[in-house]
Amino acid sequence: MTSIAHVWLPYAQMKTAPAPLAVARTFGSRIVLSDGRELIDGIASWWSACHGYNHPHIRAAVNQQLERMPHVMLGGLVHEPVVTLCSRLAALLPGDLDHVFLSDSGSVAVEVAMKMAIQYWLNRGVRGRNKILAFKGGYHGDTFAAMSVCDPEEGMHALFSGALLPHLVVDLPRDAPGAAQFEAFVAQRAGDIAAILVEPLVQGAGGMLFHEAEVLRRLRRAADRHGILLIYDEIFTGFGRTGSLFACSSTAVPDIITLGKALSGGTLPLAATIANKRVFDAFWSDDPLHALMHGPTFMGNALACAAANASLDLFEREDRLAQVAGMEGRLSAGLAECRGIAGVKDVRVRGAIGVVELAQIGDLNDLKRRFVEAGVWVRPFRNIVYVVPALNIDHEDLERLTASIVAVLKAR
Repeated sequence: MTSIAHVWLPYAQMKTAPAPLAVARTFGSRIVLSDGRELIDGIASWWSACHGYNHPHIRAAVNQQLERMPHVMLGGLVHEPVVTLCSRLAALLPGDLDHVFLSDSGSVAVEVAMKMAIQYWLNRGVRGRNKILAFKGGYHGDTFAAMSVCDPEEGMHALFSGALLPHLVVDLPRDAPGAAQFEAFVAQRAGDIAAILVEPLVQGAGGMLFHEAEVLRRLRRAADRHGILLIYDEIFTGFGRTGSLFACSSTAVPDIITLGKALSGGTLPLAATIANKRVFDAFWSDDPLHALMHGPTFMGNALACAAANASLDLFEREDRLAQVAGMEGRLSAGLAECRGIAGVKDVRVRGAIGVVELAQIGDLNDLKRRFVEAGVWVRPFRNIVYVVPALNIDHEDLERLTASIVAVLKAR
């Protein structure tokens, strides 16, 4: 492989970051490096490769679509893969989440959801409801609007605080006192709030923080009481990660939901912002100014939609949710020994998410190196070591993942 001098890497100080590992190929839950080493992937390429790598059904669907048409603009044109995908998503989602706006990244999907929520009120003739109420511990993306609704203290975006539009970020109402405090805040600011935005059941990149379904029911009740829209950011939790196909399937249904990452089976960039009839009807008008004026160049990309349709086929044919239920038990058993390791604050598992929270990590790069030496691809951040592998990972590979975490943390 030639020099990477012209590659600007993500989340890396280019002057001091260790050189990235060169990958030759992938298969299943394995990453094969150019030097021949194989790593068991515990991160599923930032949580997206839900069926593992190179699944033959997805590969065949993309190849067939490539022969017919790789892409055509969705402005004034349409094609079968996008129509099929939108119809299938509407059928799978609970309630009347029926109107699908496609984009090509999770951050953009969140920005579209924020734009929808604010314009919803403008289209109804209501001025001043232009704030999004989000939560500490939350993460919604790295573009400017998405950064403005992430945790302002614990996240990575504090540097841009003066350049971000001010929204409202409060504590998640996890218990009765918190619920009372939250309700008082919403009652006071309801006239300013366009929507409540939350990652349901698990706040991902903000710290892999779990909460219960009752928290979401509290948010739904507060939103209904004050006429506020409710947005779920399911870019991480969607497509089986928490144990149900969508987190909202087992909780209160939102007005808008964002999906991404695993939407295409981790194969091609694709995201979606899906609204219910109440939201969509506010844009249904003879007035051109009431239209949603947004249109990513590659929205509805035919190749990505073909991959997503193939991914949905696999959820129907291969019973991923049963695999997640089994994985939850194996993750719990495999990581249990971490509770006795010095410096471990918490071990928690939900669905296909396993988390070991430490008091502190110290040298992150050294810890990442140790995991590679152990033959696994695990990417800790801040004080969190976590695994979110492919939903169909082989039992032996999963056992090696958890055993490696135990061994590496014991040897720190």
